[in-house]
Amino acid sequence: MAHLEELPLFPLHTVLFPYAPIQLHIFEERYREMVRNCLDFDLPFGVVLIRSGSEIGPGAETYMVGTAARIENIHHYDDGRMDIMVRGQNRFRVRKFDTSKPYMVGMVEPVVELEPENEDRVFALATRAQESFRLWIESAFSRPDMNVHVQFPTDSSQVSFLIANLLPAENLVKQQLLETTDTAQRLTDLIPLIERQIIEARSQALYKLDARHMTDWINPN
Repeated sequence: MAHLEELPLFPLHTVLFPYAPIQLHIFEERYREMVRNCLDFDLPFGVVLIRSGSEIGPGAETYMVGTAARIENIHHYDDGRMDIMVRGQNRFRVRKFDTSKPYMVGMVEPVVELEPENEDRVFALATRAQESFRLWIESAFSRPDMNVHVQFPTDSSQVSFLIANLLPAENLVKQQLLETTDTAQRLTDLIPLIERQIIEARSQALYKLDARHMTDWINPN
């Protein structure tokens, strides 16, 4: 077994992908303590999807694969609450839990992306995924008075994570994409999801926003 590292864990009802930003409102004392420790020692914490249970209080059961998050910005309130903006970094797998602290702690090992067996195939899949994603954005969000432009990274793995983060999908689907370690397979899985969104967008005169799109801050605890 690979060397295990200690990582504070933050269970959420959302999936965080590498390179993706997320904003969190911190008000439970145990997570205030966790954030303070991360800031004091310049450490990340891990975001893991909740399998069952609540974001508030103890007892949440989580999936074992998550993403380490680095704090990039923080706003402190007088009463001790915080708004933080974090960005996903590397993925990890929890091998066991440490219950000695008020917040969840995992002993984790890295999840490593496989080297592509056929780089030309990966590039072709990434190109198709980008083209489909741009088409969906244009179909769903563009208006005569507004042009929507998506700028993609050059790395195919990063492209797959960017699309997986932005594409509407159930958490279980996103968790499966997160756990996939083959870029070609992740892109293969993403393409029909994108194409389904294109069909749905074209069938609607207007793109209907729901509560998720109207929420600027995730309130995880």
